[in-house]
Amino acid sequence: MSTVPSENYIRIVAALVRLGFVVVRQRGSHIRLERTIAGRTVKITVPAHRSVKRSTLSRRLKQAEVALDDFLNAL
Repeated sequence: MSTVPSENYIRIVAALVRLGFVVVRQRGSHIRLERTIAGRTVKITVPAHRSVKRSTLSRRLKQAEVALDDFLNAL
């Protein structure tokens, strides 16, 4: 079983874009991404921190409906 890494926000956003998300906007230190899944829009916000905490990343992946293994492969 893989564990959620503490990762740089630039790599997180790049991986999410590879998984079909689109960067909608950035306000201050938060980046907003969206993806359409089964006719509905999934929206998540990634903090622009050099090192995003593991717990924060875990919650964001759950909100984004992205499996950890898929995310790690996209990194």
